[in-house]
Amino acid sequence: MGTVSILPAISLGTGFIPPLHLPEGKDEYYLRNTQIPWAIDRWRHLNPGEIEKLIENNNFSENWDSIFVTNNFDPGQVKHNKFYGLIRLGNISNKILEYHDLKLPVGITNSVIISCDIGDDTAIHEVKYLSHYIIGDRCILSNIKEMNTTNHAKFGNGIIKDGEPEDVRVHLDLMNEAGSRSVIPFDGMISADAWLWAKYRDDTILQDKLKKITQNSFDSRLGYYGTVGDESVIKNSLILKDVKIYSNCYIKGTNKLKNLTIKSSELEPTQIGEGVELVNGIIGYGCHIFYGCKAVRFILGDNSNLKYGARLINSFLGDNSTISCCEVLNNLIFPAHEQHHNNSFLIASVVMGQSNIAAGATIGSNHNSRANDNEIQAGRGFWPGLCTSVKHSCRFASFTLLSKADYPAELDIPLPFSLINNNPAKDQLEILPAFWWMYNMYALARNTWKYNDRDKRMRKFQNIEFDFLAPDTTEEIIHACRLLEIYTAKAYLQREGNPNEIEDENKLVEKGRRLLAGDEEQIKALEIYGVDIEKSKRKIVILKTYKAYHAYHDMLHYYAVKNLLIFMDTNSKSTFSTMSEVLQGKREHNWVNFGGQLISEKDVDKLRLDIRSGNLSSWEEIHNRYNSLYEEYTGEKQKHAYALLCSLSGTDKLTEKLWISAMDKAVVIQEFISKQVYITRKKDFDNPFRIKTFRNPEEMRASIGTIEDNSFVKKIGKETDDFKELVNKIKDR
Repeated sequence: MGTVSILPAISLGTGFIPPLHLPEGKDEYYLRNTQIPWAIDRWRHLNPGEIEKLIENNNFSENWDSIFVTNNFDPGQVKHNKFYGLIRLGNISNKILEYHDLKLPVGITNSVIISCDIGDDTAIHEVKYLSHYIIGDRCILSNIKEMNTTNHAKFGNGIIKDGEPEDVRVHLDLMNEAGSRSVIPFDGMISADAWLWAKYRDDTILQDKLKKITQNSFDSRLGYYGTVGDESVIKNSLILKDVKIYSNCYIKGTNKLKNLTIKSSELEPTQIGEGVELVNGIIGYGCHIFYGCKAVRFILGDNSNLKYGARLINSFLGDNSTISCCEVLNNLIFPAHEQHHNNSFLIASVVMGQSNIAAGATIGSNHNSRANDNEIQAGRGFWPGLCTSVKHSCRFASFTLLSKADYPAELDIPLPFSLINNNPAKDQLEILPAFWWMYNMYALARNTWKYNDRDKRMRKFQNIEFDFLAPDTTEEIIHACRLLEIYTAKAYLQREGNPNEIEDENKLVEKGRRLLAGDEEQIKALEIYGVDIEKSKRKIVILKTYKAYHAYHDMLHYYAVKNLLIFMDTNSKSTFSTMSEVLQGKREHNWVNFGGQLISEKDVDKLRLDIRSGNLSSWEEIHNRYNSLYEEYTGEKQKHAYALLCSLSGTDKLTEKLWISAMDKAVVIQEFISKQVYITRKKDFDNPFRIKTFRNPEEMRASIGTIEDNSFVKKIGKETDDFKELVNKIKDR
């Protein structure tokens, strides 16, 4: 504990920047003057009558000459205050500010103001200690215990100021509790930046460059003031220290806000509510944080929420996400993440977006090593079910659904869109590939629409792929098909008593492909097992292999044709020949989910090279590269789709006959999607137990409607009609 120092009375409000750090010819206000949004000559000294009125209203100042006002200044609105240091007050007149049900007069009452600039028509009442802040126009500050800025304030950025040692720098220990993937947070950091920094740890030159870029992105000089943007409201709060607040922000009933940047705007206001404690963080536009939440060393992406006692520590939460009532430690979470319920737990993981952590789920419940340095990596669409327990270290393909279970060992699930089940009765792990496509099409088809609909960001700094069928997931499916071919071939050879007859992997693939192209009953008779999926000696049983294999191929075909139809529709004068000419080329196999944006691995390598070489020397330039890659992404995806359709068709170049046949098959698949969306949703209405809570069928229909009323079922029906119409239009070209 430090000691209490005794200082001269004159030190209150002066000496903000130590003389050692003042440039020659500059005073302690030189940086403050660069921060104010108003013209420096708008202020004037108080006149004798104004000073007399202020004293009459029980105001105090060590030096009335250090208080400056505008010509529109009513001293009658300033009562019972103490002013120290240089104070500059904007227009103060007899007006009322109203926000929701709060109405307060413009002016300053019952407050201590130390070296501050205050904008026009602002209401400051019962602020017991307001020090070194620049307050914007039409703000309300009411009933605040302490609001203070230090001369070394960093506002949540992981930089060090002049004269500070390296060990004061704030880091976020993402993905790993041991700190081996720590990154330096900064205002403007998106999940792509966090992934670039945390993932490529072996690229030491890159790591050094990113640190220097971040440090150089901010001014290291001492003496910057905290700011509160126009029309922000702060009320009934205890401590705000070293906080930078953008405009139109609403803060009420908070316990402690320290070392933060809080982004907000008129179109995307941020709100922070009762009992909240936030330390060392960056909060994005349009965020909501309420009801006892705690966050320490964190970044909250745009349009994201913390609610109902959530704890977020050493973590990055991507855009469009919500965490409620749970504990989240040492994670990098990509956009569109949902986690609710007080008893869920997520630790030392990278979760790649469009994810949902159910109640009772403990992801990373213990470490299977002698230190807390294990990790979990979950592809997008990760969904562990109720009361699921998963141990470190694990890796999950995209759209993995874990059924309720205590999974006893490490997992590496390579089959996307799968349902995973721990079967203790048979002592085996069971995997049903392509489960979502075969048995829950309603949820899968709704996935893309849902996340696009929930994306309320006005400024889309982070580019996000929401479609469940994209280059990353289709390449996972291709790999999964190869594995199913190998597993099937091995199962057949095992049954025939010749398990070692074929050792070459490519020949196993050929054998399995022939088997899976044949009779389904023959495949049903096989006991098909996965390998290297669980760190155990028990069986890993692959269920419904034949159906899953063909479902995977339908998914690939649908993805390829759908994207080529988009190309033809967008390029209205395009013919089959011009499409083939534009899109023909080698398929890009390796794609990286880069914080929600998909980037080919070769482009990631080029990005890293350009950062290492200095061609990209600022975060603005790096972000511009992300954006330029995203602008090219639709075309790259269409090229990927064309090459994939060629591969599925067994050719290097499509013929028009193959293309027409492919479109016809895609129509059949689209009709299957529409039908399955209806069927899978209808199961909910047909459940005989559902009606038991209603008096009669009429009450049930009045309460929850019917399957025919379902808006999403109708939407998919219309999309199916539009799909057929587009195919017919393109055929007629």
